[in-house]
Formats: sequence, C-alpha cells, structure tokens
Amino acid sequence: MFYGFAWFLCKIFLSTVRRMEISGIGNIPGQGGFLLVSNHRSYWDPIIIGCALPKSRRIYFMAKQELFNIPLLGSVVRMLGAFPVKRGGADRSAIRTALELLQGGCVVGIFPEGTRSKKEDMLDPHRGAAMLSTRASVPVLPVAVIGSRGFLGKVTIIFGSPISLHNTGSKDSKVSRGDLEKMSRTIMSRVADLINAKSGDVT
Repeated sequence: MFYGFAWFLCKIFLSTVRRMEISGIGNIPGQGGFLLVSNHRSYWDPIIIGCALPKSRRIYFMAKQELFNIPLLGSVVRMLGAFPVKRGGADRSAIRTALELLQGGCVVGIFPEGTRSKKEDMLDPHRGAAMLSTRASVPVLPVAVIGSRGFLGKVTIIFGSPISLHNTGSKDSKVSRGDLEKMSRTIMSRVADLINAKSGDVT
C-alpha cells in the first residue's frame, strides 16, 4: 500500500513539474524477473525509474548500506522495496536477496557504476549486474535517465531492448571474471547508446 501511494504522488510530481518523458515502454517485460540497469547521476534516479515503470512491475533497488542507517530515511527506503548492499567487496547477503527476488519473478534495479557520476561521462561499471543476470538466468533491461539533476527541468527516461547475457560468455558452468567484465561493458555501452541517441549523436 505504501509503495502504491508513494508511486502515485511521485508520478504526479514528475509528470507535472519535471515533465517526465518516457520512451521504450514496450521493451519492459510484462512478466518474469529481470535486472534493470541504468546510468546514475542524481538521487532522483531510483524514483524516476520506479515511476516510469508500470506500478504492477514494482522495482527492488540494491542501495548502499549507509542509506539504511539514516533515521526515518532508512525506514522509508526499506518500505519502498530497497535492500542494502555493503560497498567495497562481495556482499553475500545482498547477492542472495537479489537472486531470490529475480528468480521469484521480481524486478531488481542496480546502478553498475556503483555511485553517482558527477560528470556527464559514465564511470567504469562493476561486475555485479552481469554476475546477477548470469546466475539468475534473467535478462538485463538497459535504461537511460537524462536530465535528472536538480528539482526543475525536463527529465527523460528511455527503456532499451532486453539483453540476454545468460546465453553468452564461457561454455563452463562458471562464468569467468573476464566474461563478466566484458558483459558489464556491453551493458553500459547499451545505456550510453540510448543517451547518445536522445542527444542526436546516434542515428
């Protein structure tokens, strides 16, 4: 109930004040688990992505542990479906939670850059998104968020075509670190393509 109420209020704000424009809605899987990955430039990004998705496709974001230690905010973030991850190493608890959600048919959101980019260029991606996709055997949905900084101005979100990573990589049961790094670059290059296409750099 809380998620639906928050989704409704934020959707109104983003549609009216921020004039949110959404493209590629048809690329969003209607059912089944998938991993949503996006560029990250603002604290607004999780809210924008969540409101751009249909309410029926509730998203569970992997968020830094520090947010959950802040009074009130931590409780709100948790009620919205986010779950904590410790940065700087492999967090087995966060990985287990993400895999359970994905295999249960849910949508999990992750920012492969690991933190907000303060410049226009994207940061080098971590391997987590590729690892989760291959282990859960779910597609990756690349998403571009444009113009999310600040409280005013138009914001645009573009959903790209799903990427199936679990059919790529090495033939062994365990995907190598090199495979994961290559997959991670592929994912973020798709996000970059969406951003560039909106800017008119890609035809």
